[in-house]
Amino acid sequence: MARSFATRDFGEGSIPAGTELTWDYEYRPRWMNRAVAVACAIVMIIHITFGLLLDVSYTGVNVRWVDKAALICVGILICAVLVYLSRSRLRVGPAGVGVRNMVGERIFGWDQVIGMAYPEKGFCARLLFPGDEHVPVMAVQARDADLAVEAMGRFRDLYEQYAPDRGESGGSD
Repeated sequence: MARSFATRDFGEGSIPAGTELTWDYEYRPRWMNRAVAVACAIVMIIHITFGLLLDVSYTGVNVRWVDKAALICVGILICAVLVYLSRSRLRVGPAGVGVRNMVGERIFGWDQVIGMAYPEKGFCARLLFPGDEHVPVMAVQARDADLAVEAMGRFRDLYEQYAPDRGESGGSD
């Protein structure tokens, strides 16, 4: 199932700005999204409870409704930061590989990518480039277990399909 997206200028990549991209595979981490949902629920329960119970007993401080609302808003702000952590994504298609981590998405053409590997003591996969360079792929995490293995296998299949032949194995260990 290919999905189509219009792109922006992604800097030094080999893909021209404004070109229409289609993606054959898109992967998002499952464990991270569930952990963020649980953390947000806990944070909101705590902030709403303490916000509503802030003036149960008199402590010598005047607590108004604005103070209660502010405490609940702090909980909402913390949840917004937590949800921002769950944005990571890996997309693979004919034009290349799209990696979205914390800050933004970067799209790399197949001529730049030599594979994807999982380091022995790392928590996420790495997109490999010539010259021992790499970019972390936070979407493919060890905690997703079989789903991460499936994502690595699907990436390797699409790498074999789209990457230019370099006369070597490609380095996607």
